Amino acid sequence: MSDPRSTYSIQTAVLSLQEELERLKMQAIMGWSKEFRNLEWYGLKNGMRVLEVGSGPGYITEQLLNSLPDSELTSLEIDHSLQAQAKERLKDIPSKRLQFVESSIYQMDLPDDSFDFVVARLIFLHLNNPDEAAQEIYRVLKPGGRLAIIDVDDGVFGAVNPDVPALHTVLMKISDYVAQHGGNRLIGRSLPRLLSENGYIDVDIDSVLQHSDLLGIEGFKQQFNLNRFVHFAEKGVISSEEFAQLQQASEAINHSPEAYAMMNFITACGTKPLT
Repeated sequence: MSDPRSTYSIQTAVLSLQEELERLKMQAIMGWSKEFRNLEWYGLKNGMRVLEVGSGPGYITEQLLNSLPDSELTSLEIDHSLQAQAKERLKDIPSKRLQFVESSIYQMDLPDDSFDFVVARLIFLHLNNPDEAAQEIYRVLKPGGRLAIIDVDDGVFGAVNPDVPALHTVLMKISDYVAQHGGNRLIGRSLPRLLSENGYIDVDIDSVLQHSDLLGIEGFKQQFNLNRFVHFAEKGVISSEEFAQLQQASEAINHSPEAYAMMNFITACGTKPLT
């Protein structure tokens, strides 16, 4: 099942199941070293009890396990099929190191004051009620524990070469469409306020830039897979002219040695007070 208060479901994703899984995999691994560097900067340490919320098919779970060899990790995901994929992928990890919980981020089947650190990667943009999720994470954090949110803000998405003049307009139109259905693809800019208004202290925000010249172009090909935009063209969210520009960009990224891309991910962190 998926959560009705979330806009994401892999069963209704615009890509095929295998294409979507491959996109999620590339999205997870291509910038992990820099994302983990930021998480460490925000206080994530080996040996901590760590909760990953919205863990999906387990790609980030696997990275966390590899990066934190002495930590106990709990992987929380509401979608049974995605968690089944993660369990199969990570079947050789002993239960003392990895626990799976099939539950909603809004009502986690976990005790109070349990975790040193919570990682929420690319889930808050999908939530209809991010405040409720932040409060539930606050509940399961130990006093002094930290929540790190890694997410997007399409207003500062990044850049591509050759330039796509309509890219910003397209992203804003898609953001408006997603907002009408309860999501927020501009969530990055509001993360400090979200954390502060829900009781977190020592709030900070930063960004992680991913560049195809450094990480390879393959992951960016997945992000510019034209099939991701067909749905919006068919619904009239974006115009035929805008879709044509996206098609040209997709072809360039797939075939031109001159093409490159840069993407921006926002990271925000807050701490549960000691008292």
